[in-house]
Amino acid sequence: MKKAYCLYRVSTKKQVDKAKDDIPMQKIACAEFAENNGWIIAKKKYEKGVSGFKVSADDRDAIQDLKEAAVNREFDVLLVYMFDRLGRRDDETPFVVEWFVKQGIEVWSTQEGQQRFENQTDKLLNYIRYWQANGESVKTSMRLKTRMAQLTAEGIYHGGATPFGYKAVHKGRVNKKGQPVKDLEIDWQEAEYIKLIFEKTLNEGYGSYRMAEYLNQLGVKTHNGKDFQCNTINRILKNRLYCGYYVAGETKSPKLEHLVIIDENVFDNVQQILKQRAKKNEEKQHIARTTKGKTLLSGNIYCAHCGGILIASGAKEKYVRKDGTIGVSSTLRYICYHRSRKLCDCDGQSVYSAKRVEQAVLAVVERYLNAIKVTPRDKALEIRYKKELSEKQKIKKELTEQKELLQKRLSELSIEMGKCLSGENKFPADILAMSINTTKEEMAKTDKQLSECDLDLEKHNDMIDKLDYYYEQFTEWADEFDNAAMEQRKMIICQLIDSIKVGRGYEINIEFNSSYSQFFGEDVVTEAGSVIKIC
Repeated sequence: MKKAYCLYRVSTKKQVDKAKDDIPMQKIACAEFAENNGWIIAKKKYEKGVSGFKVSADDRDAIQDLKEAAVNREFDVLLVYMFDRLGRRDDETPFVVEWFVKQGIEVWSTQEGQQRFENQTDKLLNYIRYWQANGESVKTSMRLKTRMAQLTAEGIYHGGATPFGYKAVHKGRVNKKGQPVKDLEIDWQEAEYIKLIFEKTLNEGYGSYRMAEYLNQLGVKTHNGKDFQCNTINRILKNRLYCGYYVAGETKSPKLEHLVIIDENVFDNVQQILKQRAKKNEEKQHIARTTKGKTLLSGNIYCAHCGGILIASGAKEKYVRKDGTIGVSSTLRYICYHRSRKLCDCDGQSVYSAKRVEQAVLAVVERYLNAIKVTPRDKALEIRYKKELSEKQKIKKELTEQKELLQKRLSELSIEMGKCLSGENKFPADILAMSINTTKEEMAKTDKQLSECDLDLEKHNDMIDKLDYYYEQFTEWADEFDNAAMEQRKMIICQLIDSIKVGRGYEINIEFNSSYSQFFGEDVVTEAGSVIKIC
């Protein structure tokens, strides 16, 4: 009697969790088929929740085990309920089936019979079968994505793992089949930890590893009852659901106020911090990757001569006391990384006193913070808002004038094309056609830019909200800075200042973040003495 090995597979874990999943049905069909053919089922392989479309055969343990057994001639027949249990990839599965047949293994389906390779027709039919299966999977995937996008756009929860900070509860909603489905609502106890994660990331510069360790020390557990990991923290920090939005791909729901835990401005600032800290970030970094160091400006201080980053370093210096004994003092320095390693022809200083640089920068920061304290809120917001609004209106005016010029040019070219076709001039028609197409492309681009500009102007209320946030943030810093811990001071400076460039003779150029510096008039943002220049 022939030995048969059976493979049973279901694509999703939901199919496994059902009271009656597909695997028992597959087992019954295969058992009856083997008995009718006089075969013995010697072994059964199970794949639960394994997609035959998404997962390659190389990554499926069951397929690899069957291949090894086939090489060792442990069985004669590979039996499945339907051939798509072997896979649904048109660029792979037909060749997997053919491989088994070449090893002398008969490949059978209870519904489709035996797959042979006796002629070209057999090969073609084998390929067509998996081409169709692949197409069905693609269509199913597209339908699911479209449906998920529709539900997201409507602001409807469509299942999945419940994010930390929320709980899934029945609120009376039912699906198309009349079955009750769950909706999300805030778990207020967990929401406090979500706020803590964002607060410590933004205000104290906590990284994901440090934040996970902090929560674990508090005894907080994930929904799975496990400790927090750095990737768990990163997923939380990047999840816009905490601002009240469901997101699926490019689709975003309307704002759902009942799901809001984190202010959007706080969320956006945290995204900027994460972007700055990314290892592959190509932009100049001004957020320190860690706030544990003893220097105040690590992360956004650069050499004014070569543009290289200045790294913090400790040094010990000996000195003679009054009694003649030798003492040792520790000092902190900023060293030009490029010059110290001779990576370029930097003509700046190699070493700068950290104390001297930091005292100078602190004096300017405190001046800014003191200035905001005496600047009335309405005046500060008005200055900034009017400036931004003026810039947008200027851009719109320029785009409108550009569009009018393009329309005039297109009209003139059309007239010339008409003359060319009627023989009134001999200007080449292909050149005219090319010019008309180019002008139309420029007009389309200008129209798009105008639409974006109009949208920005329509969002003036959102601009005011954001300005209001920056103003409140600025005033909070002003109140807290003097008594703030070292880590908090570092994060305030990192967010307030985009870059600090230090040159020979301690000439320091400070470039403030425009979100904050533009609250003041030009009389405040001026040169401070002969040492520090503010950009």
